[in-house]
Amino acid sequence: MIDVLIVDDDFMVAKIHQGFVERTPGFQVVGVAHTGAEALALTEQLQPDLVLLDVYLPDVLGLDLLQQLREAAPELDVLVISAAREAETVRRALRGGIVHYLMKPFSYEDLRDRLEHYQQTYVALEGAEPEQADVDRVFGLTRSEARSLPKGFSAETLRLVSDALAGTAGDVSAAELAGRLGVSRVSARRYLEHLVASGKAEVSLRYGEVGRPERRYAWR
Repeated sequence: MIDVLIVDDDFMVAKIHQGFVERTPGFQVVGVAHTGAEALALTEQLQPDLVLLDVYLPDVLGLDLLQQLREAAPELDVLVISAAREAETVRRALRGGIVHYLMKPFSYEDLRDRLEHYQQTYVALEGAEPEQADVDRVFGLTRSEARSLPKGFSAETLRLVSDALAGTAGDVSAAELAGRLGVSRVSARRYLEHLVASGKAEVSLRYGEVGRPERRYAWR
C-alpha cells in the first residue's frame, strides 16, 4: 500500500483529493496538511511515500518545501497539484524532481492516471536493477515511443506538453500553451500535432469573424 500525504490550504479541495486517492486501489491517505508547517511535521511523523503538494500555501510556497520535505523523509516522492500555470513554476517543479505536475481543476480520472503511472514505474524500481525500458517508463516514454519521435523532438518537452495539456480543463490553442510553458508557438504546435497523430489528443476548429480558423487542442 502506498501512503499518501495531501497538502492543500483549501479544506474542501483537500477532502475531494482525499476521496480521489482513496478510490484508487493501492493507495491510502495517511494525513492531510493545510500549511507548510503542518506538511513538514506530518512528513516527519508519518514518513509517507508520496505527497500531493499544492504550490500556494498560506505560510510558504509549496515548491520551497521540496528540499525540507525530503530531508524529513529521504525516500519521499512529490506530485504537485496546483492552479499555478506560470511556465517558471512548472519548470522549477520539474527541476525539483517531482514525479508529475497536475493543474487544477482536474477530474478523478486525471489524478488516477498519474497515480497509476507512479505505482507502475517509480514504485516498481524499488529494490531492482532497472533496464533501459524501466527507466524510459519513469520518464513517461516507452522504447517504441522513443524510436517513433520525429527528428528534433525532445522526450522531456513532449512530457511537459503532454502533462500541461492533460491538466487543462477544456481546450487550448498552441499559442496559449506556448505562453504557459515558455516555448515558441511553432514548437508547441509541432508537439500538439504529434499528440493528435498518436491518438492522445484531439483537435477542433474555432471559427472567428475573419481570418483562418483557430486550431484548439484537448487531451483525450
